[in-house]
Amino acid sequence: MAVAELTTPPICPKSTLRSSRLSYLSARFSSRSHRSFRLLHRAGTARISCSVNQAPAVAVKTEDPKSKSSDCYGVFCLTYDLKAEDETKSWKKLINIAVSGAAGMISNHLLFKLASGQVFGPDQPIALKLLGSERSFQALEGVAMELEDSLYPLLREVKIGIDPYEVFQDAEWALLIGAKPRGPGMERADLLDINGQIFAEQGKALNAVASPNVKVIVVGNPCNTNTLICLKNAPNIPAKNFHALTRLDENRAKCQLALKAGVFYDKVSNVTIWGNHSTTQVPDFLNARINGLPVKQVITDHKWLEEEFTEKVQKRGGALIQKWGRSSAASTAVSIVDAIKSLVTPTPEGDWFSSGVYTDGNPYGIAEGIVFSMPCRSKGDGDYEFVKDVIFDDYLLKKITKTEAELLAEKRCVAHLTGEGVGFCDLPEDTMLPGEM
Repeated sequence: MAVAELTTPPICPKSTLRSSRLSYLSARFSSRSHRSFRLLHRAGTARISCSVNQAPAVAVKTEDPKSKSSDCYGVFCLTYDLKAEDETKSWKKLINIAVSGAAGMISNHLLFKLASGQVFGPDQPIALKLLGSERSFQALEGVAMELEDSLYPLLREVKIGIDPYEVFQDAEWALLIGAKPRGPGMERADLLDINGQIFAEQGKALNAVASPNVKVIVVGNPCNTNTLICLKNAPNIPAKNFHALTRLDENRAKCQLALKAGVFYDKVSNVTIWGNHSTTQVPDFLNARINGLPVKQVITDHKWLEEEFTEKVQKRGGALIQKWGRSSAASTAVSIVDAIKSLVTPTPEGDWFSSGVYTDGNPYGIAEGIVFSMPCRSKGDGDYEFVKDVIFDDYLLKKITKTEAELLAEKRCVAHLTGEGVGFCDLPEDTMLPGEM
């Protein structure tokens, strides 16, 4: 283990040191199991400086990066210039954000949005705790280097590691992006089991070390049932705090409605994605509005709404891959941002947003005990409530029943991972979305 040896203490008044963000020291002193100072990747010497007085150099012995434990990275292990005190004293309390799959393409877009203040606001400092794997660890180091070089003042701490029990420590938000992609010939049931094991372990880690009120957004597919597995393995965290990402589907639906109506996106509201993030998902045009009017009054081609609209939303990811040769990483990152902002910003009057949430207590008659995308509103406190003023017709109810049946079948398939018995898979068909493999 490496040890940072302070040969001479920095010459800083105690009152001044209190306002500096010595991110690494504060993190490690609060740890239950680690008491020595560790640097993953900085060799040679480093300087800890104060704007009041200059401190002597600090001799640092580096730890073997092969150990890959969760720790601070590079510049984020050092103090910040106290000249920033006048600015930072008005900032809010630091938020700890854990991200799995942090070396992937989605995270490559997302992390810089988080660090820039676009998500939580220009006065909200954050700490990023990045989870990778043995295979991706070197790429994770590269991500941390780019975050260093971007000089985001709100980004006060960065830690990287491969152990969720270390990386998720005190996390207040957990964005679970990492998952195994679907391989050639792999059945949906196989993917449910393989990724389900990942999310079972991450649920246990969150339950053990994260903040008791951590908010969790699951992106890795099949995201609805992965969310169910995760929350079932985290009994100390409210089930209501878990979300499956269906916001990208909502954004795609808004895009298609706007195109058909010849208006811009901001004129489309009250769009709901019901059910599963699969080809059984139900983009709801019955309750959606354009310029405040029901969609069916603005778009009179009801056959298009019932047939082409749903198909376009479902197949958008596949169409993008055909054009560009890549999956929708950037728009997925944007939709994660949208999902977070919907929870930390009051929902506009009369509008709502879609999120895959636990169905217990829902007002729609949907089976309890599954994770189902439904319309939600928030007061901006990180919590949400179900929307009650929605309408249903026979077409919408029929579609909702189908996606509900699929999620109940998926639940039976992963019973061994949720503590509800022996898994039995009777999935009716392959419903993976194109481009979501």
